[in-house]
Amino acid sequence: MSELKARLRSDLTAAMKARDALTLGTLRMAVAAIQNEEVSGSTARELSDDEVVKVLGREVKKRKESAEAFDGAGRKELADKERAESAVIAAYLPAQLSDDDLPALVADAVAEVAAATGAPPTMKQMGLVIKAAQARAAGRADGAKIAAAVRSALA
Repeated sequence: MSELKARLRSDLTAAMKARDALTLGTLRMAVAAIQNEEVSGSTARELSDDEVVKVLGREVKKRKESAEAFDGAGRKELADKERAESAVIAAYLPAQLSDDDLPALVADAVAEVAAATGAPPTMKQMGLVIKAAQARAAGRADGAKIAAAVRSALA
């Protein structure tokens, strides 16, 4: 069992004992999402810590999108609940890159693609640069932020 998954399960047990309804419900949903990912596909498999981080990142993104939708519909109490759940899950994710660190990471990715292709990358090779930058970020930055930084670096 991955270290992160084991930590989630032990924290789930602790939330049950503490009768913390928000944390308990959120961690149950997170563990269920991880289990669904493990059994999806043709064969069941055990997820690595990196794969668990990706699943948790998707769950945080879902909650943020739901909170925005609830805000738009005037349902503040539900939006607040989604934000609280997002904060519980985000505690298990690696620290996010700051806006100051992102350009350096993108510059390294541009240099990597330039070295691989033998020429500075153009906008046509933006996908290659984004892929390299996301590999370097390893879940510590939102994909939209990376894409925006790559777009501005290549422009």
